[in-house]
Amino acid sequence: MEILLEKEKLSKEKIREIIAKRAAKEFNDGDVVTLGIGLPTAVANYVPANKNVIFQSENGILGLGKNQSGPHYDKRIINAGGGLVEANYGACFYDALMAFTMMRGGHIDATVLGALQVDEEGSLASWCIPGKFVPGMGGSMDLIVGAKKVIVAMEHLSKDQIKIVKKCTLPLTAYREVDLIITERCVLKVTPQGLLMTEINPMFSLDDIKNSTTASFSVSPDLKNMEID
Repeated sequence: MEILLEKEKLSKEKIREIIAKRAAKEFNDGDVVTLGIGLPTAVANYVPANKNVIFQSENGILGLGKNQSGPHYDKRIINAGGGLVEANYGACFYDALMAFTMMRGGHIDATVLGALQVDEEGSLASWCIPGKFVPGMGGSMDLIVGAKKVIVAMEHLSKDQIKIVKKCTLPLTAYREVDLIITERCVLKVTPQGLLMTEINPMFSLDDIKNSTTASFSVSPDLKNMEID
């Protein structure tokens, strides 16, 4: 009962915070990182001040910072999702051609993206639900194939629908390109032997993870608790 009560306390905002904070730990000093729209854009808010991470946005910014706050907004500075963001000292602005050249040319050290489904082989479906209108794939395909490290940061379930599956059933964005999956419940590393759970939210049990994941996975002997505060 205590566990159930604790789970009920996880608001949408808290879930986003847990995931974004954990994803922010994956970067090395000096990395160039592109964030997908939606939840991944929050990752920039949690990078430690003493770590130099250069965020790139596919709409043409290198050096974007945290979400804008305070009374004075500059509506000209937005990320790819249309959110207002800061521009760090030394930031530069350029056209979409340059942005996609960077993404496709192997110049991005890591990308953080959301997903509709991820499977145990590291394949990703993120852009289309058949029968529903979508404007297009956007830059996700270019990012996933071009980035050196691909991190999926997403809620573990979507309206009680399982998202970490044995095999993607939705149209693929990329085949076997995901390196790491981060949800509010656990962290799963994609390895040649399959998914390996390296961290678990202590609010959830191993059975909770198994019951909300149809993909097969093994548990690391060095399994750690995720930081959720």
